[in-house]
Amino acid sequence: MSSNYREIISQNLERAFASPSPRLASMLGGEEKEGAIIFRAFGKECRLSRDGITLAESPEWGPKGVVISLYALGASDEELVLEPLKAFREFPGSMPYQGAFNANSERILITHVPSIKGLASTLMARFPGHEAPSGTGGDFSFVLYPLPKIALAYIFYMPDEEFPASVTCLFSANALSFMPLDGLADVAEYTSKAIIEIISNTE
Repeated sequence: MSSNYREIISQNLERAFASPSPRLASMLGGEEKEGAIIFRAFGKECRLSRDGITLAESPEWGPKGVVISLYALGASDEELVLEPLKAFREFPGSMPYQGAFNANSERILITHVPSIKGLASTLMARFPGHEAPSGTGGDFSFVLYPLPKIALAYIFYMPDEEFPASVTCLFSANALSFMPLDGLADVAEYTSKAIIEIISNTE
């Protein structure tokens, strides 16, 4: 399977860099440095070039690399539009994937909600991110940027005597402008897993 990922990544990068725009770095929300495009991806420094992708200086030939290569293919001068925030189910064609999205991006965080609240500032610094727009709801909420032009708003409710904790993950309004639907589901899944990883390494 890893060889399949590598082939897909290599093909996507070849297409992305076949006739690159001189503005490719800015179109991806990054900066050009030493023959690569540098930006934050899933809370780590990402180096993107025709030859491959590294995350935190480690080669990435797995599923995250596929998602990042898809992001490179979707490079656009369009700016990120945060609001109105969109639920995954609001995107056309998303219904067959809704159950998996909920399980892999929202429910996996439920048992970690108290820890996430305590480490919210750390998470917002790592991705980076900021407080959610006023009126977003929840007991607490924040916006993270797993990729420079794709934002995720996480809304959390703390557990109490009557109700368990809950988590909702919303997308920036024009997220589909930079990533196909299945890629967006993966972006949310890997972001949620990265949150868990950061919590596990911090506590």
